[in-house]
Amino acid sequence: MKYGNPSQAATRRNNYLIERPQYALSYNCSAGISNWASWQLNRSWLGVIKRSDDFRPDPDLPEKCYASKPNDYRGSGYDRGHLVPSGDRSRRQEDNSATFFMSNIIPQAPSNNREVWREFEEYCRDLVFEGKELYIVAGGSELAEAIAKNRVVVQKYNWKVVLILDRLRDEVTTDNAQTIAVWIPNSKEVANTDWRDYIVPVNTVEKKTGYDFFDRLPKALQQQIER
Repeated sequence: MKYGNPSQAATRRNNYLIERPQYALSYNCSAGISNWASWQLNRSWLGVIKRSDDFRPDPDLPEKCYASKPNDYRGSGYDRGHLVPSGDRSRRQEDNSATFFMSNIIPQAPSNNREVWREFEEYCRDLVFEGKELYIVAGGSELAEAIAKNRVVVQKYNWKVVLILDRLRDEVTTDNAQTIAVWIPNSKEVANTDWRDYIVPVNTVEKKTGYDFFDRLPKALQQQIER
C-alpha cells in the first residue's frame, strides 16, 4: 500500500485490513468477500512456477467473521475469480499459494473471469515486461445476488485501477506516471468483447465506490493522472 489505503481499512468488521508480503486486502465479513485487494507488480514477482490451486479459507480473519470456503461456489454458476492473479505471483511457490486464500477470491461470471478480466491481467504483465512497475487495486461493486446460503455476495461489476510507473525514476511525476482503470459488468454480456471497451477514468471508479486511490501522491498530481 505504498500509494494508499483506499477505504482506510483497519480492524473494522466490514473493512478488515490484512497485509501479507504478497498483497494487502480489505475483507468484508458480512459479504464473505474482500472489498478490494492491492498489490505491486514488477519483474521480481514473475517466474515460471505452476499454479498452486490450493484454494482454502483465510486463517487470518477475525473471530465470528465468515471465512468463505472453496465449496461455497460449487453449483453457483460463478468462477472462483482472483483479485490478485495467480499469474502475478509466479516466482515463488509460497507467493503463488498466497493468492489462493479465499479472501482473495470473488464470484465472477465465467465470461468475465476467463475472457476480459484475464486479458487485462495479461496486458498488465505485458507492461511489466516492457519495464514498467505497477501498483494495482481491484474489487467489486453493487450487490447482484448472494450464494452459499446468502453468505457470499456476488457483485454486479468488477473494477481495477492501475498506477503505471517508469521504474527508472524515483519521484512520481506526470512525465513518468499514468493510470488506467476498467469497470466491467460481472455477467455473460461481456462475452466476446475486449477489455478496452470498459476503460474509464480512475475518478469514475472513485465516485462509484467511494474509495480514494493513490491518495499518498501529491493531491494535484493525483487529480491530474486520475482524470
